[in-house]
Amino acid sequence: MDAIRGRIGSALLAAWRGLVVSFAALAGSCTLFVLALLSITMIPLGIGLVTTPYVLEAVRKHANQRRLLAITWSDVRIPVPYRPFPKDVRSGFTGRVERTTLMLKDPATWRDMRWMLVDMTAGYTVAILAAALMVYPVEGLVLAAGLWRVFTDDRYWYGFVPVDSQATGLAAAALGAAVFALGVLVSERLLRAHFVLARSVLAPTQEQELALRIDRLTETRHEAVDTAASELRRIERDLHDGAQARLVAMGMNLGTVEALIEKDPAQAKQLLAMARASSAEALTELRDLVRGIHPPVLAERGLGDAVKALALRLPIPCDVDVELGGRAEAPVESAAYFAISEALTNAAKHSGADRIWVDLRHSDGSLRCTVTDNGKGGASVGAGSGLSGIERRLGTFDGIMAVSSPAGGPTMVTMEIPCELS
Repeated sequence: MDAIRGRIGSALLAAWRGLVVSFAALAGSCTLFVLALLSITMIPLGIGLVTTPYVLEAVRKHANQRRLLAITWSDVRIPVPYRPFPKDVRSGFTGRVERTTLMLKDPATWRDMRWMLVDMTAGYTVAILAAALMVYPVEGLVLAAGLWRVFTDDRYWYGFVPVDSQATGLAAAALGAAVFALGVLVSERLLRAHFVLARSVLAPTQEQELALRIDRLTETRHEAVDTAASELRRIERDLHDGAQARLVAMGMNLGTVEALIEKDPAQAKQLLAMARASSAEALTELRDLVRGIHPPVLAERGLGDAVKALALRLPIPCDVDVELGGRAEAPVESAAYFAISEALTNAAKHSGADRIWVDLRHSDGSLRCTVTDNGKGGASVGAGSGLSGIERRLGTFDGIMAVSSPAGGPTMVTMEIPCELS
């Protein structure tokens, strides 16, 4: 019985999600397709040079939102294939012309246009069907409950059943029950089919994806080298300013002790106590430094327990759900740990949330983590932000990150790294 209730609950949730997606397909895709088409056709008039970058950015956000829903609702991964803009893109009118040219040359832009056509037609049909199969049976029950009396003068058709009496009302209820049973069986599959259809249009070809991965790995390799160099400088600075200074002071105190041990034993004891305290502080700083490089709990107990330890140190409550059947390679675990740590720190500092949820699991050959908070929202990936640092860290391992953070919240950061568990 619990299994049946769980299956019905999952089908009802899929129906609600299908309704949300169908509205986004009909309203969002239709509106943005028309705006994008008008903006592109007005480029020769000069108006499109100003409007096209903004419209196509909105299209990309719309497509990325669907990618986020696909991975979080149906575990369907849709790659993000957009070419990055060069760092030297100029501002002003010249910059708008350059951005327009770059976006129109990007094959992903035209895949987005094709996807919106498919989304507002076949995608909408599949999504609304997932909802209709769970909603339509309600009408059959209402007819059987007595609503059929309203239609005694004019026969009403419920599906293929003409309803004009209590008997036909009961037949409508039976048909509704059959439709409901069908919905319980297929609603989740229909929702997944919607996202699979989107992936078939939005995803690049194998050759294009390979070229994008090569470009991305080349870029992230340079960033990883720069990050490693800056991290090495940070470690050297921390050693110089912290533990090294304390060790030097301790050595000086011990030298003074040697000179005072016979002349002033009391002063020598005080200096020895100071040296002992300095050694303890230096040891603590060295441990903290090593923990920053690779936390002991991560090496000893794995990623799941390390993330739980992170959550315990947060100033706000954090629920952690871990489903891992093994351990990833040490570099992958380290990258995932520090990416999650950065996401949790951002949520605790900037979101204004009073609760955070972390979901960590491995499926379909990827380690996936979702960090959600109930804060004010408005988080974005941009130059200098903590989220952009997470994206660069994950990119070193061919990982991806998706962010959903509407104004007013909640914020959901989804991170994924391809890997296998041992």
